[in-house]
Amino acid sequence: MKAKFYLVVPALCLFVIFNGCKSKESAYKAAYEAAKQKEVETVDEVVPVQKPQQQSTAHAQKEKVTVLDGTIKQFNVVIGSFSNKTNAVSLKGRMEKDGYTVYLAQNSREMYRVIVATFDDKSSAAAERDRIKDKYYPDFQDAWILDNN
Repeated sequence: MKAKFYLVVPALCLFVIFNGCKSKESAYKAAYEAAKQKEVETVDEVVPVQKPQQQSTAHAQKEKVTVLDGTIKQFNVVIGSFSNKTNAVSLKGRMEKDGYTVYLAQNSREMYRVIVATFDDKSSAAAERDRIKDKYYPDFQDAWILDNN
């Protein structure tokens, strides 16, 4: 009889332990509903990202370049600089599809510059650079003006 007692008591304890730890379906459902409600509340609170206001500066980097295709004026809007010509040609093709007349130039350090606009005056170049930054945001935020002196 003692042998049965030693077998029944541990079995009963194990039964109570495992049934007591069992998760209830209602607990899962309640957690799911709470998460869904939190997600809906979070979506309502999202604020759209706004572009930072640009302060148009007409700073131009002086650099002597050799134009590989065509001729450029003194002030030029550069949207990309590459050590690999293939990358420069790829960006040139992309911008030509958007209707730009694009020039490739190379500086003394053998960097390829992708130029999308060329002007005689710095203020026109700065205005075009800012327009491109706005149009292609967030791309080309590092566009700059090249002074081909």
